[in-house]
Amino acid sequence: MRQRLLATAIATALVAATAAACGAGDAADSKIHLSIATFGEFGYEDLLKQYQAEHPDIVITAHKVGQAAPHHQELFTKLAAGSGLDDVEAVEEGYLAQVLTKADKFNDLSKIGPADAGPDRWLPWKYDAGKSKDGKLIGYGTDIGPLAMCYRTDLLQQAGLPADADGVKALFASWQSYFAAGKTYAQKTGKAWFDTSTQIFNAMHNQHDVGYYDTNNTLVVSSNPDIKSDWDTVTQAIADKESAKLVSFSNEWQAGFKTGAFATTVCPAWMLGVVEQNSGPDNKGKWAVTDAFPNGGGNWGGSYLTVPLQSKHPKEAAALAAWLTAPAQQIKAFVAKGPFPSQVQALQAPELLNTTNAYFGGVKTGALYAEQAKKVAKAQYKGPQDGQIQDNVFAPALQAVEQGKSTADGWQQAVAGAEKAAK
Repeated sequence: MRQRLLATAIATALVAATAAACGAGDAADSKIHLSIATFGEFGYEDLLKQYQAEHPDIVITAHKVGQAAPHHQELFTKLAAGSGLDDVEAVEEGYLAQVLTKADKFNDLSKIGPADAGPDRWLPWKYDAGKSKDGKLIGYGTDIGPLAMCYRTDLLQQAGLPADADGVKALFASWQSYFAAGKTYAQKTGKAWFDTSTQIFNAMHNQHDVGYYDTNNTLVVSSNPDIKSDWDTVTQAIADKESAKLVSFSNEWQAGFKTGAFATTVCPAWMLGVVEQNSGPDNKGKWAVTDAFPNGGGNWGGSYLTVPLQSKHPKEAAALAAWLTAPAQQIKAFVAKGPFPSQVQALQAPELLNTTNAYFGGVKTGALYAEQAKKVAKAQYKGPQDGQIQDNVFAPALQAVEQGKSTADGWQQAVAGAEKAAK
């Protein structure tokens, strides 16, 4: 779930006009035909044209869908069938664990990719997350979603809470201080502190070294004390009336931004556009973003470019994927569509560091999120059904508690659901 979820149209586009004229299967055509499948907004449209201009022997066909789910459903279907995949396939982090269990169906990019696409190009945790358990590099990292916190300055002020850049740091220093401020806010205003318990829980959960699975792919939901602790903390906040009880990305959730239904929301880099679009021009300047995130930092979102073994031109496909994920190109993608780069040099680029956001009071959001990205020590290991457990098990269980189910019964629902999903 990222800014890409806002894209709704499903489009299939031929980037090169010559591809339409010749056709990828034209035996008389001596050019190398590559295809790339993405979803949402990677910011690659102009880059693919540039690549073809610089490589006249290459013709690229781009397939793009609006949302991640249908893209990955098709990817897994074609993997099972053994045919039909594109030369370069994008994989979102929520589906990466499932792809890594099928590492034998993908090329090892550390072996077929260009020499300059080494591990020092990326933040270490981003690079490492793209490797299978046996060390095979499945994907080149594209973007990331370093975490910050967005808040309504006017609503905090009305509750008598600090709302200036320095004052809010104490409120967001830890989860304990965050929920304490939320309890005060709810008591003083009768309104919700945050939008939905699921996003808060996910942010907390992703900060732990061990998540739903250990590195042996053993489900540890019932035995990992951090998961139960997060559950107890978030459900207590629900009981304290801190949650607006909204379903993420629902119509009601989107409307809540305009009406001031909540005062804070977890803000990975891609969320800024979501906040602005849903809040509308009337709320410009009321939202702010702070680099003070409870218990440090974290990441939510990001993707990889892979090269399936089905590709007839794996080295050429790897070269394209490496070029697209080079710092210079990722900065261009960031400027074009906003995906936040994961490359070390890109995080130092003036084009990123000097980027400001007028909607959020002119703060240098590029520099802010670049610093947040550096706070992530390593990516949490994701087991085979990690994404399903997050979205289809814990989210419904938390929502059930928000609708009146007891905390204990909700926890049993989550544990049983996770065990079923993991079978």
